[in-house]
Amino acid sequence: MINKIDHIGIAVRSLEESIPVFRDLLRLDMLEIEEVSDQMVRVAKFRVGETDIELLEPTSSESPIAKFIDKRGQGIHHIAFATDCIDEELERIEKSGGSLINKNPRMGAEGKKIAFLHPRSTAKVLTEICEG
Repeated sequence: MINKIDHIGIAVRSLEESIPVFRDLLRLDMLEIEEVSDQMVRVAKFRVGETDIELLEPTSSESPIAKFIDKRGQGIHHIAFATDCIDEELERIEKSGGSLINKNPRMGAEGKKIAFLHPRSTAKVLTEICEG
């Protein structure tokens, strides 16, 4: 069962240029910067209530985030929902007609198990399910 919005991912060209907007202009506390090498991305995290804002900077031109920015520009990339059991949630979503990009969870930032749903089954919004 989905129990909260875990985070909102925002694709940015540069953490160095984007962090001041969220830290200084919006006065959000930055939690950390983490590199997720298998996803070719650096992530700067901010907390708003129980939800994180993740700024996603590509570390390679082959990164899905780099390709997103090239095609659509900087902006909201995905919304992530938390669940206590990702395997059960993915099975339920697929049985309900949802299209999975990742049929099996993989490791994401903070060591969370994650999987993405195809935007064609989620009102054109890239949607992530994460456990943790």
